[in-house]
Amino acid sequence: MREFVKLFEPVKIKGVEIKNRIVMPPMRTDLASVDDDMVTERLIDYYVERAKGGAGLIIVEHAEVLPLVSRAGAWKPLYIGEDRRIPQLKRLVEAVHEHGAKVAIQLLHWGRIFSKEITGHESVAPSSIPAGVFYQADTPISNYKPKELSIKEIKELAGKFADGAERAKEAGFDLVEMHFGHGYLVHLFFSPYTNKRTDEYGGNVEGRARFACEILQRAREKVGGDYPISVRISGDEFLDGGLTLDETKIIARMLENAGADVIHVSAGAYPSSGDNSLLRATSTPPMAFPRGCFAHLAGGIKEVVSVPVIAVGRINDPELAESILAEGKADLVSMGRALYADPELPKKAAEGRLDDIRKCIACNRCIDSLMIFVDPASYVRCSVNAASGKEKEYRITPAENPKKVLVVGGGPAGMEAARVAALRGHKVLLHDKSDRLGGVLNLAIVPPHKDEIKNLIDYLSRQIAGLEVEVVLKSNVTPELVEQIQPDVVIIAAGSIPVIPVIPGVDRDNVVTAVDVLAGRKEMKGKVVIIGGGLIGCETAEFLAEKGENVCIVEMLKSIAGDVGQNVRPFLIQRLYKQGVKVLTRTQVEEITEEGVWVNKEGKKQIVEAGTVVLAVGMTPDRELFNRLDNRSFELYAAGDCIKPRRILEAVHEGFNLGRKV
Repeated sequence: MREFVKLFEPVKIKGVEIKNRIVMPPMRTDLASVDDDMVTERLIDYYVERAKGGAGLIIVEHAEVLPLVSRAGAWKPLYIGEDRRIPQLKRLVEAVHEHGAKVAIQLLHWGRIFSKEITGHESVAPSSIPAGVFYQADTPISNYKPKELSIKEIKELAGKFADGAERAKEAGFDLVEMHFGHGYLVHLFFSPYTNKRTDEYGGNVEGRARFACEILQRAREKVGGDYPISVRISGDEFLDGGLTLDETKIIARMLENAGADVIHVSAGAYPSSGDNSLLRATSTPPMAFPRGCFAHLAGGIKEVVSVPVIAVGRINDPELAESILAEGKADLVSMGRALYADPELPKKAAEGRLDDIRKCIACNRCIDSLMIFVDPASYVRCSVNAASGKEKEYRITPAENPKKVLVVGGGPAGMEAARVAALRGHKVLLHDKSDRLGGVLNLAIVPPHKDEIKNLIDYLSRQIAGLEVEVVLKSNVTPELVEQIQPDVVIIAAGSIPVIPVIPGVDRDNVVTAVDVLAGRKEMKGKVVIIGGGLIGCETAEFLAEKGENVCIVEMLKSIAGDVGQNVRPFLIQRLYKQGVKVLTRTQVEEITEEGVWVNKEGKKQIVEAGTVVLAVGMTPDRELFNRLDNRSFELYAAGDCIKPRRILEAVHEGFNLGRKV
């Protein structure tokens, strides 16, 4: 068992003692209500589950300092700009406190992020500089000029933050956090890229930090000397001409002198982009980023301040968290998406049950699920934890009448269905035609930067083994075998198979599928043309380009990677261009020949030379067995890609719900 010397050591911030060094950082959930009853039972259940799971400090998602001013469409943030919100927030605090966690709330002003068309209110900033292009799918939603704040307005807003801090204290929060990072209002003042003012709030670093310092000073006047105040900052914008770690160190010292008791060091600024090793600024690095990728920024700030520092950035493993603390890079660690994925991570780590931790795979579907402006029912969803956001509703309970359940297919849907059904007390058998569990996930981990997905394969495999699910591999399940097994319930999770498009020459020897390529069944000969520029086509292109192949993607739509989440897509596309992958969009394939692929690009025919042609135009459900199971005496269900090819989130959620249902 790994000994955690630092991770479970208590820490004090002012007079507040936190039982361990694990922080749940503020992350949007959209579980609040759009009406006056802001704090919902689902929101409370969500935070209580993380408190029960053992987190030392929970920082509740951001609360706007102005009531309902910057609400974006269907987004449902908390707000703390009115006294009448205090009793609701107090109810949340008391529920979390019952389970031993300390709790804070983060205060925020969005700044220039959203346009008046989205929020109904004019966006503001230190300077009238457009926010850059922030996309909802392929549609730019923020390339507009915000209003430049006057000095009077700046001072009024400092007062609003201070008023929010006073309300946080009155509601019973153990500390309050000011969001001074990620490209929101206060961060815009810090950055030389977005602050071009020549008055007292601009110019040198001291002027650019003045607004933040005034917020802290005024908040301190409101809450007193003993109440802890945290600030969240971006250690580096990763943006040419933007804020760097060297300047952030100066700002951090100023913030400490102005009254900050904790410095929470994140990174990036939305929306912005920069040509550097991180490819684009982000505060939620996807799996292509290394674990702990921003911990060095916390280490840099810790060198220059005396108050506790919190590290963030893809910390999904308690052993990594322990090493960050042991190396002196930080005093506490934020494990945000990791606690979406497994609320019990701290408890499991403390008990030495590391193999039972369901690790975040950094697919960023949680973030994508919140980037919806029109659906009031949207909320945070996690690919590996179907119960996230529905903690009480989705609690696993024992089955009243245990059944014999046959699951066909060992991919994410099948394994999750087997896991949940077994937890409920059913006798579960899982058959798969392959020689190993994981299904299509075994191909998903082949392209570069996808190895985190193996965590899900390993977790589900261990869980069903521990629950004594009877696993039979290399099993070609037929209706006759089902009849022989005599199950009460059959769940078909047989996955999907590649679509073979109707194209002249598609049956030539030089044509293969992306599945064959990723499975290692086919060798490339000469230049490679990939037909289809969706997720599978793009990832196959990156896989081949890294091997030195000359690759061209042909896509009939106006852009590639349209089915990739918007928090992952920019990184994937930029990597493809850096690898030299050629891309032809708005291009229709007309014929495959020995020389290559004849295409029609906007009315002009041409040939794209290729020795190998890879088909990546999509997948189709494998419903053969499902359709053959007629005249049955058992319950029959389908889950995952054999319903409709989608992503890990849909497969896991459908498997989970079937496991609960049977």
